[in-house]
Amino acid sequence: MSKISVRAKFGGQNWDSTILGFGTVPLGNFGKPMDSSTAHNLIERAWDDGVRFFDTAPMYGHGLAEYRLMDFLLNKKREDYQLVTKVGRTLLPAKPGTFDSAPWVDTPPFKIEFDYSYDGVMRQVEDSLQRLGTYYLDVVLIHDTDRWTHGDDYQARFDEAVAGAAKALVKLRDEKVVKAIGFGVNEVDVCLSALDQVDVNAFLIAGTYTLLNQSAGRELLPRCHARGVGIINGRVFGSGILATGSAEGAKFDYAVAPREIVAKVQKFEEVCKSYEISLGAAAIQFAARGPAIANVCIGSRTIEQQTESYAWFEQSIPDEFWAELKKKQLIE
Repeated sequence: MSKISVRAKFGGQNWDSTILGFGTVPLGNFGKPMDSSTAHNLIERAWDDGVRFFDTAPMYGHGLAEYRLMDFLLNKKREDYQLVTKVGRTLLPAKPGTFDSAPWVDTPPFKIEFDYSYDGVMRQVEDSLQRLGTYYLDVVLIHDTDRWTHGDDYQARFDEAVAGAAKALVKLRDEKVVKAIGFGVNEVDVCLSALDQVDVNAFLIAGTYTLLNQSAGRELLPRCHARGVGIINGRVFGSGILATGSAEGAKFDYAVAPREIVAKVQKFEEVCKSYEISLGAAAIQFAARGPAIANVCIGSRTIEQQTESYAWFEQSIPDEFWAELKKKQLIE
């Protein structure tokens, strides 16, 4: 059996999922358009390779990513796959050209309004159920209550989510419309605050447990492991450089990688070369090694990218390699 199709318990839940997940940011026309046939082919190839865990959000293409998932999954048995989506943004019909959809292009005619209230989240979940063509969701995450998204207003947004969105999701979990609830944010301290204030089952973290940033591993992952909270790990290639290597123009956090990041990647490349291991394989498999990690979510623009990522996930890596990285203080 391939590693891709291996299933494991999701945190402390009574259900399991594939450890490798399918991320749908590219399906939402992030930065540039993707035609419908390419989107369908990416999902189909992932399914054929054994992936059964799909992460999406209303934000991704203003509903487009959710629609594209439904287009493929509608005729599959619902119990055969897991769906993750998010709340915090309401999609409202609007005339094209009257709203800013950046960084998403060629979106459906829906503008986005933030809303972390109880009633708002109840509406958002119902809307997502319809866009995804399902009657229940495996995981629903409160999306982007962090500085990355809201700047100085993040604390007010977080408090609004705890008072409203979280209570709505607890009710939906009690009613079995949702199996697991949590937060999807870019900052570790926001996750820790949520862990203290909400009965969460899951987090989606992005870029905070990778070869280049291991901050989530110091406190968040051990505490989640002790609580039975599952972690979905995203942006594991640092938005590019851990997949492409340290070549000129490599991207880190959606910008050209700074000199110190390039230098650190070159140190990883040296160890990878000595063990004949791909840097991408080290990146994706490290992202799956931490305590509480329940899923590593990968989004691809092309079949070639996706095939390469899946091959990296399958590559055999000896324990000595990880020991060498630790000895060189490249991983904690």
